[in-house]
Amino acid sequence: MFTGLIESLCCVKSFSHTTGGGKLYVDLGSLFAGLKHGDSVCINGVCQTAVDLAADRVGFDVSSETLKKTTIGSLTAQMKVNVERAMAAGGRFGGHFVQGHIDAIASVKTIKRQGEFWAVTFSASKEILDYVVPKGSIAIDGVSLTIAEMDSASFSVAIIPQTWENTIFKNYRVGAKVNIETDMLCRMIKQQLDKILPTSTQMTVDKLKSLGF
Repeated sequence: MFTGLIESLCCVKSFSHTTGGGKLYVDLGSLFAGLKHGDSVCINGVCQTAVDLAADRVGFDVSSETLKKTTIGSLTAQMKVNVERAMAAGGRFGGHFVQGHIDAIASVKTIKRQGEFWAVTFSASKEILDYVVPKGSIAIDGVSLTIAEMDSASFSVAIIPQTWENTIFKNYRVGAKVNIETDMLCRMIKQQLDKILPTSTQMTVDKLKSLGF
C-alpha cells in the first residue's frame, strides 16, 4: 500500500523488452537504503517488485499486463520517474490509499499556470470517469491529488508549487500520457451498488450523488 506522497524523483537506467514482458532498472538514490529483495516500490504510480538490487540500479520485472495498462514501456534511460516506497505500518498517512494498480492511461489536455499554482486538465475515458467524483481523490503517476472539476470527457486538478517542483509534473506537455489509479473506495462502492441495483440501471456519478455519496 502507498500514500501518493512522492519521496523522490529517480533516474531510469534502462528499460528493455523481454519474452512476455520487460525489465526496468532505476537508480533509487537515497531510497535504496534498507531496500530488500521483494520489496514493493511505486514507480510513476505502478507497484513494482524489487528483484535485482545494486546501489546504483534496482531491477524490476515488468509483466505484459503492466505494459498494456501503463506507460512503463515508454520509459527510456535518463528519464525521471516518481518513486514512493511502500508505507511502513507505523508511518504517517498523508495522502490517500494508493494500491499501485493502474486503471487506465489518460492524456494531458491543458496546462495553465495560475500564479504560483498550476491547473492541469486530463482527457480520460469512461473507464476512468465512472469512478471520478468532484473533490474526490485520484492518483496521477502515483501522486495523490484532489479532483477540482470534471465533465463528460475530462477532469482537472490543481497542483501546488511543492508538488510541481518535486514530481515529473514539471516535465508534462500537452498530449503526454499518464497513469491513472482511481480511488479504491469509489470503485468498491460502485461495484457493490452495481450488484444491488437492477441491471438495467446504469450507475453514474449523478446517480451516486442522488443516493447520498
